[in-house]
Amino acid sequence: LFSLVQVLEYLFTGLLALGGATSNGGRMQVEDATPLVPGQTKLVKPKTRRGKRHLERRAPKAVEDAKRALFLYGNQTSQVVKDVLTDLFQLKRLEGHKFTRKNENVRPFEPGGETSLEFYCNKNNCPLFVLGSHTKKRPHNIVIGRMFDFHLYDALELGVDEFKAMKNFGAAGAAAQIGNKPCIIFVGEKFESVPALALAKSLLLDMFRGEQIDRINLAGIDRVVMAVALDDARLQLRQYAIRFKKSGSRIPRVALSEMGPQLGLSVRRYRLPPSDMQQEAMKQPKLGKKKQKNVSSDALDGKIGRIYMPKQNMDTMGLSKYKGTKRERRDSARESAEAKK
Repeated sequence: LFSLVQVLEYLFTGLLALGGATSNGGRMQVEDATPLVPGQTKLVKPKTRRGKRHLERRAPKAVEDAKRALFLYGNQTSQVVKDVLTDLFQLKRLEGHKFTRKNENVRPFEPGGETSLEFYCNKNNCPLFVLGSHTKKRPHNIVIGRMFDFHLYDALELGVDEFKAMKNFGAAGAAAQIGNKPCIIFVGEKFESVPALALAKSLLLDMFRGEQIDRINLAGIDRVVMAVALDDARLQLRQYAIRFKKSGSRIPRVALSEMGPQLGLSVRRYRLPPSDMQQEAMKQPKLGKKKQKNVSSDALDGKIGRIYMPKQNMDTMGLSKYKGTKRERRDSARESAEAKK
């Protein structure tokens, strides 16, 4: 009985060792029992060339690409909200992604309600988002916001008071092509003085301006997006198609025809970015060439460099010895030896 107990204890000890150890070349190595810290992140290294290209596309750039927008619905929606998001997605189709199902627990203005939204934007690589919802307290509600490092940066809540879809304007916008840059106009000094409307101006610019470019062909500007500030809490959004007609001269006559969507919006709630996040987001890289020290340019000599040399002591420097000096040293050594005798 005593030997059986010893055998059982021995087997039990061996099983515990096997459960907490890994084999490494015939040796048993105990694993680290330190638990991971919740929310701990690690550096993601690509394992394939395709993964490397994917991470390079999502890495920060000196000149940003066109900002992608994510269109999604909240827990409850209305037909008006669905039509508004459908038309806005049509304007942003090339740089947008749309969810068709309802999403619960997406509330940007409540503590902890932005977690799911940040996850969706990070997964689809969308720094912009447009969220549509409908409740009794806030009917026909639309939230437009931005992300920085895929954390909620700012957001603006708008209520849809008036709406007329693009399909109601017929073929007025048939000449406008998706992907062309529009001309964006803001009418009213409220866009500069009222914080909520200033935020609306910044968000609408990020939404419609597309990719940053240096030059543009004027013939490619085929639509105008106009925002009008009616008062401190109301604005209108219109879109017009540009048509060039004959004028009898080289300069054509420009005619505008409304193509939709037609929106009447009221400002409800807004969320400004924290000061530390705003300071981090406003940083710009130094794109200029790094200045070289001790190098200057001259009109006649061209590139001139200045070299600093330390003081040289010829007595302590290791110089090359010639054969003639070696013979002289041998003769002087022989003479000194004879003088000692």
